[in-house]
Amino acid sequence: MTYVVLYLACIVCIWWAYRVGWLEALKTIIGILVPSALIILFNLKAGRLLFKSPIVGIISILPTAFFIYRGSLPLVTTINSWIDRKTNDFAESQDVVDVEVISKEDS
Repeated sequence: MTYVVLYLACIVCIWWAYRVGWLEALKTIIGILVPSALIILFNLKAGRLLFKSPIVGIISILPTAFFIYRGSLPLVTTINSWIDRKTNDFAESQDVVDVEVISKEDS
């Protein structure tokens, strides 16, 4: 079952990259994977304490996920701005020449 979920996730990522471009897809995927990984890591580490009682576990899942998601937004923003800076470096390079294109019909 895990392989089916991973397969579908890969297909969705490829489709999303085709649809919006690979840089925007990469930023979206990072925006999803970083908070998800942090939530999973927190639940693995704190699970022994939080989930001894099912009631405490159910009550604590949503608030902890929300706080971890909100806490990871600066990290995601930093990574996405780094990606933007790396892509904008090529536009400001001295090797790039700006040209104007004039069609044959206009000349």
